Amino acid sequence: MSNHDHYRQLLEEKRVSLLAAAQASGESGQTVELDQTRQGRLSRMDALQSQAMAQEAERRARAELIRIDAALARIKEDDFGYCHDCGEDIPAARLEVDPATIRCVNCAERREG
Repeated sequence: MSNHDHYRQLLEEKRVSLLAAAQASGESGQTVELDQTRQGRLSRMDALQSQAMAQEAERRARAELIRIDAALARIKEDDFGYCHDCGEDIPAARLEVDPATIRCVNCAERREG
């Protein structure tokens, strides 16, 4: 198995996992009812907080799916594993941790710093 095949498999497994989690938690982000005769104010506040957390988790999952799809496209185009900033190879250890990454450690630290 080539390195690209290995990373493709990691990315596809992560993609399937994210999609399954999103499907399982689909109801958490639905609109909270305003009928206070059915639930008290504190219960409604808890429901609103849970809804906000579910929506944020869904937003993060969508962003991660975009990163994964972009990495899969880079593999297909044989442009995978190179830093977008400096063009150097991204170390295999970094790709093992996050195969969707687009920057080497040095460039990522420069951007964050």
